[in-house]
Amino acid sequence: MSSRYCAAWAAALFSVFLSLPMGCHKSADGQAGVEIHPANTPLDRYHLHGLVLATSAATDEITVQHGDIPGFMPAMTMAYKLKDPTEIQKLKPGDEISADILVHSDSDDYLLDSVAITSEARRGLVPAMLPPHQLMVGEAVPDLPLVNQDGKTVHLKDYRGKALLITFIYTRCPLPTACPLITSHFAKVENDLAHDPKAYAASHLITISLDPAYDKPPVLRQYGLAYLNDNAASFSHWEFADTTPSDLKRLAQAFGLQYSEENNQITHTMATTLIGRDSKVEQTWAGSDWNPDDVAGAVRSSALKAMR
Repeated sequence: MSSRYCAAWAAALFSVFLSLPMGCHKSADGQAGVEIHPANTPLDRYHLHGLVLATSAATDEITVQHGDIPGFMPAMTMAYKLKDPTEIQKLKPGDEISADILVHSDSDDYLLDSVAITSEARRGLVPAMLPPHQLMVGEAVPDLPLVNQDGKTVHLKDYRGKALLITFIYTRCPLPTACPLITSHFAKVENDLAHDPKAYAASHLITISLDPAYDKPPVLRQYGLAYLNDNAASFSHWEFADTTPSDLKRLAQAFGLQYSEENNQITHTMATTLIGRDSKVEQTWAGSDWNPDDVAGAVRSSALKAMR
């Protein structure tokens, strides 16, 4: 089944988190969902009506909030690629559209075809007036306050002009292939960048806790030092932070995370995001199986670009 559909289904039905491979829990059978279309079936076409929340010319995608699509999927918000990329030029956030979804079992992408604008009444609304959604490449990140491992309040805008890599964990996570692996990956990225003084000076890393009730600054400081070889000076480049529950919810929506807490454990998806010098999303990596060398290379490229 398409990974795009799995992610969207998780957003619509939160209980599916237990079956996603990138959370801290799995279902008993380890399955991520139910196969909808057998292999090698012909193209299927479904019709939708929805609201455009965002567009990304960099990826030829639009994020659409739509209603139920009988026989295919429930109401949800998700990103779609356009069959005709030039159609993105006519679309703006706030547009109401009708379109056909083209689905094929051999493709990871659902293509929108025959896109027609049915209303422009909400065109031009500021992002805060539209329903929340996962940020697309090219969209600006929200400037929300964080409290770092030293108890200092910082804002995402403080890092404008640098390449900023953000991920989410919680310190009590018991699954080695989840939060501990993500943080180990970040430690490798940190070490890699440290060997390039120019890239190091023009980049920054932030790990944000999904457990603000427990992960207070002293806890985050102890956790961070374990990955920084007890070198507190490295906090100047790699911070560990928490925020309020309400702001955490907003950040999770912006970065495409789903999470819930039960019995002191948090079930969550995972996402790592690279933010460019202009405070806009440049790239995202889902799950925890990304290559630290590749991500360090992306951060370095963005950081050096930021210096030009």
